[in-house]
Amino acid sequence: MTVHGLTSDAETFTCNVFLATGETTTLVDAGAMPGIEERVAEHTEELDRVVLTHQHGDHVEELDGVLDAFDADLYAYAEHPRRTHALSDGDVLAIGDEEFEAVYSPGHAADHLAFVGETTIYSGDVVVHDDGAFDYGSFGRTDMPGQSRERLIESIATILERLPDGVEHMYPGHGDEFHGDVRDVIETALDRAERREPKYPE
Repeated sequence: MTVHGLTSDAETFTCNVFLATGETTTLVDAGAMPGIEERVAEHTEELDRVVLTHQHGDHVEELDGVLDAFDADLYAYAEHPRRTHALSDGDVLAIGDEEFEAVYSPGHAADHLAFVGETTIYSGDVVVHDDGAFDYGSFGRTDMPGQSRERLIESIATILERLPDGVEHMYPGHGDEFHGDVRDVIETALDRAERREPKYPE
């Protein structure tokens, strides 16, 4: 399985958008960078599915463009007019060449899912790597209405409980991807979140 980061040079604010090519070619989030469907087309002629970590604007603004360009299924936790498959906690689905478990992980967003496989995690915004707030092990913001630091802490702990020992690749919603001791990165993020310090101090 090859994973392509499609928004690394984006000039507009967007989440990271990852394309996993393989047996089940999958786009993880659609982002907010205009023309993302053209980036997808540079790597594949067919897109089997789009999988959403959550439906904040920076993750779905360009979703219609992707779905209009490709005859792809849409997998999401929350309702969406174009959703073809509803996901729940514990569901298993293919992304690229690997099977992943959907882990319900709210706190940053009420509909948030992380996708955990044997070697790889798509962590969305619940836990990220170096995102400008922290340079090793960070977490999604929880200072906006409807967000909860306490619930986010529970979600990160749940991910750690369900994370296989062999996970070495983390593709987060923001910041850089990480390859190495993913468990240590997530444990660091959990420790920081538990300190209850603001992610973005005034």
